[in-house]
Amino acid sequence: MKRLACIAMLLAAANVAGARELRVCADPNNLPFSNAQREGFENAIVEVIARDLGADVEYIWWAQRRGALRNTLNAGKCDVVPGIASSMEMLATTRPYYRGTYMFVARRDSPWRAVATFDDPQLRDATIGVQLVGDDGANTPPAHSLARRGMVANVRGFTVYGDYARPDPQAAIVDAVADGRVDIAVVWGPTAGYYAARHGDALQLVPVQPWLDGPLWPMTFDISLGVRRDDRELRRELDRALERNAAEIAAILARFHVGSVAPP
Repeated sequence: MKRLACIAMLLAAANVAGARELRVCADPNNLPFSNAQREGFENAIVEVIARDLGADVEYIWWAQRRGALRNTLNAGKCDVVPGIASSMEMLATTRPYYRGTYMFVARRDSPWRAVATFDDPQLRDATIGVQLVGDDGANTPPAHSLARRGMVANVRGFTVYGDYARPDPQAAIVDAVADGRVDIAVVWGPTAGYYAARHGDALQLVPVQPWLDGPLWPMTFDISLGVRRDDRELRRELDRALERNAAEIAAILARFHVGSVAPP
């Protein structure tokens, strides 16, 4: 009997030792995408993929800042990064699992609730919130679109990273619309949908039209999982897992109000 018990213990230990790990780099404080408590929609999607692959998830937490990919994925610290634009050239990307777009966010009782284009003359009379990448002059496509139309003095910038000391650093721009500090804001869709839902029906979200503002500034992006360029087999595995679990992933996106949009 003791011998059988020892064999069982050895087999169990071998199974644990042989368990596959899916090493994922993600931001520990970046809702609605991810956080260290695994409460974001990217966390939920990663769990679906890992379950499909029979793998355990090991997170390598790294703040979403300039150089993050260089210091994580491309440094070999992890193998997968969720939430990557499918067109990014410095790594390989899977099939898209959603298409996001920038949204105009306004209060439903305001005159700006139906604004859908940067050429709407009402914008010139509005205080406009816009997401900025940082303090080094880097801007998001909506910031460039407003600037090229001469709308600068009436624009209020909110960093994409937000106040990292807060548990919801990206909420500030949507909260500013809700409490009247700005009249309207242009916000990346998943962020807009997630935080607007916290205000009940008070806010109206309208996709920015058209999807491409001039030759340089797209407002809509396909989003994928990112891997190193030479990880071809892992990329194929992830593609198959995304396809097999498309319905469950779509349900996660809907639960978080991500608002995946149709192709332009």
